[in-house]
Amino acid sequence: MASHSDDGQRRIVVDNIHGDIALTAAEWRVVNTASFQRLRSLKQLGMGHLVYPNATHTRFAHSLGVFAIMCRIVSILKEGAHKLKPRDFENLRLAALLHDIGHYPYSHLMERVDNVQLTEEELVEKKGKQILSANVENYPDHETLGRHILENQADIRTAIGGMDRAREIGALFARLESTDPQLSKLIHSSLDMDRLDYLLRDSRASGVPYGVIDLNYLLNNIRISPKGVLGVQYKALAAAEHFLLARLFMHRVVYYHKTTFGFEEACRQLLRRIRDRRTYGIAADGKAILQMSTGPKLMLFTDDYVDRIIREATADSDPAIHALANCIASRTPPKLLAEVSGLQKRGDDFHAGKFFRERCKADLPALAKKHGLPLGVFLLCGPKPIKIEERGPLLTREEARKLQPEEREELIKVFEPGCDEPKSIVEVDRSLIKHLADHPYGIHRLYVVDETKGAVKRLAAMKKAVEKWTRPD
Repeated sequence: MASHSDDGQRRIVVDNIHGDIALTAAEWRVVNTASFQRLRSLKQLGMGHLVYPNATHTRFAHSLGVFAIMCRIVSILKEGAHKLKPRDFENLRLAALLHDIGHYPYSHLMERVDNVQLTEEELVEKKGKQILSANVENYPDHETLGRHILENQADIRTAIGGMDRAREIGALFARLESTDPQLSKLIHSSLDMDRLDYLLRDSRASGVPYGVIDLNYLLNNIRISPKGVLGVQYKALAAAEHFLLARLFMHRVVYYHKTTFGFEEACRQLLRRIRDRRTYGIAADGKAILQMSTGPKLMLFTDDYVDRIIREATADSDPAIHALANCIASRTPPKLLAEVSGLQKRGDDFHAGKFFRERCKADLPALAKKHGLPLGVFLLCGPKPIKIEERGPLLTREEARKLQPEEREELIKVFEPGCDEPKSIVEVDRSLIKHLADHPYGIHRLYVVDETKGAVKRLAAMKKAVEKWTRPD
């Protein structure tokens, strides 16, 4: 990625996904702030580079890519959305550029530490977040942290144009009620600029074809209804379906790759244990995170922040903390004992993954005791089920009433022939998504981190025992 001047008023950034990206002088000032440059030190794919060596691209490059796509959408909006003012278009461009300004080191690994459930807690069905006392705040999500940075870091607040502008832009990428949901939808929804860029960028970096979507056709077929609702024309239905399926396959193959996910789960549980003990300089709670983001320490809040914690924790006396830190530092992945995965009916509580987890809860303590290992070195985990769409087509009226406004706006909308207003893709009769949306893809895994003497022999014995847990009797 390189840049050069265009006409004295613009800067051209050369990107390997989108080609030339033109920024105004004001946007270039934002990019040149220290707060934005921090994104160069945040890897887009977390620990994905430990599996895919070229996946070292950053939030910085991704943010410019999202900006590039938004610029194309803004040109479409200018033609059809006459109610929008020039400031709205400028804010959309800046919101796309700054949507990730509040990301944590290793992205969601640290951001969601309060939601991490330690293995021993899951065995007794105790949620991890309950360990925090009532007067301790959880870590804020990256959108909230991003708003805080825009409003409190002088360099970027000044580059944007002041506090009022900072609040307007923050409201857009954080989907606050004060902003137009149709505009926020461009940054956070099933068909948003964020996902359109990261699928292409992550696919290119990891070397797999699954995220190669038809970006140009999708963008060229976006329409705005008379009521101001964004959707895609019916002829682009297949491209929209491909986009949603590409997201599913990228999650299965790249984001939830068994080795990548094992490393990341080890890191999540390590950070949760260290946060609970308040050691190695980790931010104690949400207040500490917000305080850090207000001053110069924000520039140190990069991937190296977590890397340093991991290095120091390799000498910890706690066997679980030592084992988890050492496996990451030495790039020795947790060993997968068993996995249960596949499509499951939405709302079905009797699927194979549920059975597997119940067997783990019942039998894992005895297995750990038999092999002389602490429960903390076992990782009973799995991502949220991968959904084709966030909502299935079979919602009851009561369920529909309970949806938040931003949830109703998330779904891709399609203009059927002869209709002025678009409908959700899961309501389009000829859409594959209508039939797949009710079957999320679930993944349930059990890993062990064991590099002590006799580990190879124990691993074979444990795999044999756990394999029986994957089959209902």
